[in-house]
Amino acid sequence: MARPQPRPLGRVLGIDPAAAGATGFAVIETDGRDCRVLHYGAAKPLRGASPAGRLAGIHKLVAKLLQDFSPDAVAVESSFAALNVRSALLLAEVRGVVLLAAAQSQVPVESYSPREIKAKVAGSGQASKQQVQVMVRSQLQMKELPQPHDAADAMAVALCHIHSQRVRARMVRALSPRDAS
Repeated sequence: MARPQPRPLGRVLGIDPAAAGATGFAVIETDGRDCRVLHYGAAKPLRGASPAGRLAGIHKLVAKLLQDFSPDAVAVESSFAALNVRSALLLAEVRGVVLLAAAQSQVPVESYSPREIKAKVAGSGQASKQQVQVMVRSQLQMKELPQPHDAADAMAVALCHIHSQRVRARMVRALSPRDAS
């Protein structure tokens, strides 16, 4: 029985959710070898917005990005054990609306831990924000460091997904039975 081939990756929407600050986003495109950034930024919640209004704004942003760029996948940073339970819950709410928007658009989602993202993009799970930012600039062949940090982090999430998909594709090829001819 032939193993399914991984779907070629074209575009990835990377999301760096934030509990209180800005949620970073980036759309990265790859041809399988090189990557380039199509769009990026960070969305800060409106001052005085209710918690529901803040989440609605993030949902609207992600839904618009999904509609405008038609990514093949959404990559999102996973929650981590925060020092503050309230912060962890707020972060989970933001991730929830991102996952909802992706599900509504029928786009698959992959989650990556902060340590995994840093390791795939910067070579060390202990990399600093500045090291990640420099590696993102290098891998996307950008002239300047991507700003703000939230957007650079979203680019790193998308790049992590692209690197992970490349490794998965190699494994599938390596484990596939060879033709007897």
